[in-house]
Amino acid sequence: MKKLSLLFSLLFLLVGCSSEKTEQASAQPSSEGKTQKGKTEVVFWHAMEGDLGKVLNEIVHDFNASQSTIEVKPVFQGTYEEALTKFNAVAGTKDAPTIMQTFEVGTKYMIDSGKIEPVQTFIDQDHYDVSQWEKNIVNYYTVNGTIYSMPFNSSTPVLIYNKDAFKKAGLDPEKPPMTYSELKEAARKLTKNGNYGFSILNYGWFFEQMLAVQGGLYVNEENGRKGEATKAVFNSEEGLRVFKLIQDMYKEGMFYNVGQNWDDMRAAFQSGKIAMYLDSSAGVRTIVDSAPFEVGVSYLPIPDGVERQGVIIGGASLWMIKDADEAQKKAAWEFMKYLTTPEVQAKWHVKTGYFAINPAAYDLPLVKEQWKKYPQLKVTVNQLKETKATPATQGALISVFPQSRQRVVSAMESLYQGVDPKEALDRAVAETNRELEMARKR
Repeated sequence: MKKLSLLFSLLFLLVGCSSEKTEQASAQPSSEGKTQKGKTEVVFWHAMEGDLGKVLNEIVHDFNASQSTIEVKPVFQGTYEEALTKFNAVAGTKDAPTIMQTFEVGTKYMIDSGKIEPVQTFIDQDHYDVSQWEKNIVNYYTVNGTIYSMPFNSSTPVLIYNKDAFKKAGLDPEKPPMTYSELKEAARKLTKNGNYGFSILNYGWFFEQMLAVQGGLYVNEENGRKGEATKAVFNSEEGLRVFKLIQDMYKEGMFYNVGQNWDDMRAAFQSGKIAMYLDSSAGVRTIVDSAPFEVGVSYLPIPDGVERQGVIIGGASLWMIKDADEAQKKAAWEFMKYLTTPEVQAKWHVKTGYFAINPAAYDLPLVKEQWKKYPQLKVTVNQLKETKATPATQGALISVFPQSRQRVVSAMESLYQGVDPKEALDRAVAETNRELEMARKR
């Protein structure tokens, strides 16, 4: 996490070591943007590795085989942070890609960079119907009525729980906790024999989600959607409820401090160390397949007496690079349209667990068959569909989001040392405000 702050603080002037897992050198376009076979070449930088990378490469291969004029070359560039650092080093040169995958908290940075072409340009030129895209996903990447990037791998947080442990504790496995009081009651019964009832990864994204589901804002100016955000406001009543929940459960001994590593968190769940935890919807299928017990999935719990607002989209989107020639940009747009077809999105959803950008995918036989096997996936989709479109659920826009997330992580960790929740939040807000002020001066 320290790397995030350093990367953004230095405006991405450092270039990380090469970690490409595909042919980096041969993937760069020629000066004419053509392959040796005369096809228009689209270089696609992404951060999908492992099984995700395999699925993405399959989709790209299918697109290339579906027509004879465009060749998309996917190039793995490491983590989102590493990829963005490399992009900043080549932006505006012939070595820049045509399409860039960037995580959601990089949205404001990409817009402010002046290096991207909003996909709205091609939506307008093509009279493309964006109503076929999932509205609650598109909302995140829409600023002042302009869709800046194409949503791609999108996820939200969910509560994952051990149904077998519920049964042993005398809890109904079909009635997961929906409120903080229900969460505490279940966690008490599940905490026994050195095992814990609940855990949350020390990661800012989960705090942001628990804030937004209550309708709480992260920064002023309607979460930076109405105007340039100038100060953080997450030390509100909504934010305090989240921090008090964590500290209260930790003090009572039913909350397990799992740290900041996603693999450690999932391993603790699979081993029975924790019976409930928050995870990304994109991790649901893997957990269901690997856990030695029946896994349940439910909505994000909310404080008692609070109206549920919904969740913010996480994941990443695809950005069109401004300095690519017109032929390459048009070719890239054709590829983006292909990615959002129901058939492609159905494959992406069932093989990765990410949402379908085009909800029509959910009606296809492939998805219906998988939902019978993995009914947990449908729960994640329903939670997204029920999300209300508000500045809170649309997500905050600030260029220093990674730094702010690290401040929140530090504040979360201080709760385990007994720091007062309000004091911890106030400090994270003050530090975020300093980052915002530094960004304005830069």
